[in-house]
Amino acid sequence: MSRRLIVEADGGSRGNPGPSAYGALVREAATGEVLIELAGHLGIATNNVAEYTGLLEGLRAAIEIDATATVEARLDSKLVVEQMSGRWAIKNDALRRIALEARAVIPREQVTYTWVPREKNKAADLLANESMDAVERGRNGTIRRPRSDAYETEAESAPVPAPSHAHPRPAIVGWGPDIGPPTVLVAVRHGVTQHSLERRFSGSGGPWDPPLVPQGIAQVEAAAGEIALRGGADVLICSPMTRTRQTAALIGTRLGLEPIVVEGLQECRFGEWDGLTFAEVMEGWPDQMGKWLASPTAAPPGGESLVEVVERVRVAIDGVLAEHAGSRVVMAGHVGTIRAMTARALGAPLEAMNRMELAPASLTTLTWYSDGNASMRSFAESGHLEGLGHTWTP
Repeated sequence: MSRRLIVEADGGSRGNPGPSAYGALVREAATGEVLIELAGHLGIATNNVAEYTGLLEGLRAAIEIDATATVEARLDSKLVVEQMSGRWAIKNDALRRIALEARAVIPREQVTYTWVPREKNKAADLLANESMDAVERGRNGTIRRPRSDAYETEAESAPVPAPSHAHPRPAIVGWGPDIGPPTVLVAVRHGVTQHSLERRFSGSGGPWDPPLVPQGIAQVEAAAGEIALRGGADVLICSPMTRTRQTAALIGTRLGLEPIVVEGLQECRFGEWDGLTFAEVMEGWPDQMGKWLASPTAAPPGGESLVEVVERVRVAIDGVLAEHAGSRVVMAGHVGTIRAMTARALGAPLEAMNRMELAPASLTTLTWYSDGNASMRSFAESGHLEGLGHTWTP
């Protein structure tokens, strides 16, 4: 008889949509023993997205423990249970994407989905809230608490072997089995604008959308030459803002590529601070500035928090990775978007983003693997800008 595992999954959103997280755990069906607990913060998302993500991560954990086990997934979301069981259609694109990932994790004949009352799903709910509480305190909301014997059955002293297509993620990126080429993303920060030179907040969604100045054009041309020397690219993408469109156009001319504009890659919305200097903001909004610098959940008046930026960029980049898997992608982006991607690749806490300095037209190279791993190959390279001058402002 095959081993039986139980996945309990849940998710929550404080605002719906709002700051959200998933929680999941895997139990031994025969004993009820918890083998692993998982949780993760998702940024700004809905309850449904959080619940689906909890299911996805719970199934992944179960398969890592024993890829041959039969799994019963228990959730208090009637929507998720009915849709994953195939009785209800999935009309929402975001939910459909997560559902497809979940169905790819485990063969349909190995898993069943069961609705349970909320009071019988408290353990997963507590994990989701633990993650959200951690982020509100400025900490990392990722939880992964395995038992030392989670990968062993009671009757065996060795881990149950997984089939050749199922492997836990290696602890050191690149040291696991061959899973095919990664998607390589070379992120180019745009060249300087007048706002850059005057050290002003320059976000999206406001009245300002400054173009590159001649110095910025020269910087980007140097970056394009460096990218060409490194082998060019298969795909060129950019944020919808003027300065990144200009940056992508210059790079595209050098590489022979047509830029693809990707919604969601815009710079952070700074709201009422847009176009002002740091000193002007400190004078007019000292308390709000202090909160914004101290917490990734705080936002400028009328603007976005770091949590919201990270979630927006995550959705945009996930679409790029799905469409261009295994390709070499060059992206013309902003300080905020490149920081968000770098923090995600490294699994770094969001408060680390404000400690990342990127010169205009600098190059950051990230890799994304099909098993979900990611790595940073280089950060803010600027040797190609020798003699062109640069600034570290947002």
